[in-house]
Amino acid sequence: MAGLYFEEFEVGHIFRHELRRSITEADNMLFSNMTLNPQPLHIDFEFCKNTEFGRPLVNSLFTLGLMIGISVNDTTIGTTVANLGMTDVRFPHPLFHGDTVHVETEVRDVRPSRSRPTQGIVTFVHRAYNQNDTLVSVCERTALMHKRPT
Repeated sequence: MAGLYFEEFEVGHIFRHELRRSITEADNMLFSNMTLNPQPLHIDFEFCKNTEFGRPLVNSLFTLGLMIGISVNDTTIGTTVANLGMTDVRFPHPLFHGDTVHVETEVRDVRPSRSRPTQGIVTFVHRAYNQNDTLVSVCERTALMHKRPT
């Protein structure tokens, strides 16, 4: 499915993305290693036994990337120019190996670009949940989008 053009987004619309993803230990280890993040909370089972969680946490930047990635097919694939920013990123509940993530995206704002007449700016709020519908991540993302070609 192709992404939506700027004109197709409506403030208040909520996308409930069908794509889901179960997180594996390999996902977490690979992402932590690729980003040179040696935080024992993500990669050291023995260290984690003595934390309040008792097991490794999924790297929060992986969670953020997955949350936005899940939204792409329904929203911006092929129609985005660039991400302009991500703000208000929060992780209210930990994500663990074996959890399955599902995502919803709300259109918060839509406005034409003042400097680029063929493009517009869309602000999304992405929310990720685990298999128990517990909110594990939320962020606001602003994207520069193509307008429909004339």
